[in-house]
Amino acid sequence: MKFLIAGLGSIGRRHLRNLKLLGQTDLILYRTHQATLPDTDLVDYPAYTNLQEALEQKPDGVIVSNPTALHLEVATASAKAGAALLIEKPVSDSLIGIRELQEALDQAGKPALVGFHLRYHPVLIQIKALIDNDVLGKPLKAHAHWGEFLPGWHPWEDYRHSYAARADLGGGALNTLSHPIDYLRWMMGEVRSLSARLDNLSPLELDVEDNAELILKFHSGSLGTIHLDYYQRPPSHTLDIAFEKGRVRWDSRSGCATIENAEQETIETICPPDGFDRNDMFLAEMKDFIRLTQEEDFPHCTLADGKRVQKIVEVARQSSSQSGCSVHLPS
Repeated sequence: MKFLIAGLGSIGRRHLRNLKLLGQTDLILYRTHQATLPDTDLVDYPAYTNLQEALEQKPDGVIVSNPTALHLEVATASAKAGAALLIEKPVSDSLIGIRELQEALDQAGKPALVGFHLRYHPVLIQIKALIDNDVLGKPLKAHAHWGEFLPGWHPWEDYRHSYAARADLGGGALNTLSHPIDYLRWMMGEVRSLSARLDNLSPLELDVEDNAELILKFHSGSLGTIHLDYYQRPPSHTLDIAFEKGRVRWDSRSGCATIENAEQETIETICPPDGFDRNDMFLAEMKDFIRLTQEEDFPHCTLADGKRVQKIVEVARQSSSQSGCSVHLPS
């Protein structure tokens, strides 16, 4: 199998390392040399600065890990060249161009996997199974909280120049920290309507929002709230779900969740397997991508999933511009 990695920032290099760990050796790079990391780990691989020249090498799969606003240009050209795609989340900073990408994939008969890697967290998978199996009854209200200090993400670079901080590259807390939008709809079902407020609350030098508050109404009648920010120290990422018969609380720092069954008066703690590492989620995702390039059919996070998240982001911006009014999403 031949894989092309487009974009060699921190996530692109993680994907490169994981492909090597999984025994893939035919690897090529497409880059613009804008990455702020040293190139010492890249010198052994053919690198192209022209996308068409890179695609002429006929990769079986393309990993799209360049800045968010540039995803679709690479993804659509790669689909037209006949490659399967792994597109880092979010799919784009806009819905414009996603239909063309889907048409290119359909015409080539190739799949796309969107890189919402938290779907591979072993405890979140168990929480979803708990919901699917009605263990605690209907989930009534879910709250996801993710706060993280942007200047601490990549200490080797000036945060003001990073894609996450720049509107022209598709940054902002809402886009960049969109994982909870994906995993809540994965667990709770589709969103029917939402209201949102986007703000700049911190002294960080940004031209994008550093705070996002969302209220989601699901088709099931359940509610969800999401808080995202770029300024919280120390960081935290948690999920709290209230059910008819109990409560589940998950903390990404420990990776564990507490399950309280009020009717049975039990408290259970579930944790990842011994030795679990954050990179295990990315490895599992890459294994699935290799399976996709080999034309194996299985449920995965599709382009349609990524498009739905992007629609929620778009509607959230619309709501915020209308003073937080509730906006319905198309079915």
